[in-house]
Amino acid sequence: MKPKSRFLGIDDAPFRFNDEFVPVVGVVVQAPSYIEGVLTTLARVDGWDATERIVSMVRASRYREGLAMIFVDGTAVGGFNLVDVDALLDSAGVPVVTVTRRKPDLAAIETALKRRFDDWDVRLRLMRKHAIETMPTTHTPLYVTYVGASQHEVREALALTTVRGALPEPLRIAHLIAAAIVTGESHGRA
Repeated sequence: MKPKSRFLGIDDAPFRFNDEFVPVVGVVVQAPSYIEGVLTTLARVDGWDATERIVSMVRASRYREGLAMIFVDGTAVGGFNLVDVDALLDSAGVPVVTVTRRKPDLAAIETALKRRFDDWDVRLRLMRKHAIETMPTTHTPLYVTYVGASQHEVREALALTTVRGALPEPLRIAHLIAAAIVTGESHGRA
């Protein structure tokens, strides 16, 4: 991976489950931390449009051609509006990596899905489609899934874009901007 490669980090804003939509923010960073652009869209809370909304956001972006990788904070936005990473890879033509600080508790997620959705099994199958891997960092391990890239490339991309702490800058910055859109000021741990 080239030292000045472009990466897109995607995160959703804080929301309440009675909200209809949640803002989704994308931040394009030239490694390691130069912000080149900010993208936004809306996705339905607990809906099925996250992948389509993110694909549209990426396709409309002037930064699309230069992207080396897309980082998504977790596997869903707005609750359980799941991102189909394979469809995102196919549409954007760029490797996709989901990143979380804590290992997802799939048993607890399954219980929550069963309580809230008639199509819980479809959502769970999509979440389990790719194995969750532990990625060591100099700070604390991250938990990732990835498509379109090798484990080595994902490690390299994480190392290249992580300036401080454990999260890559595109995700950290997307988190801060998304929180500020809704609350007026970023807060909390990115």
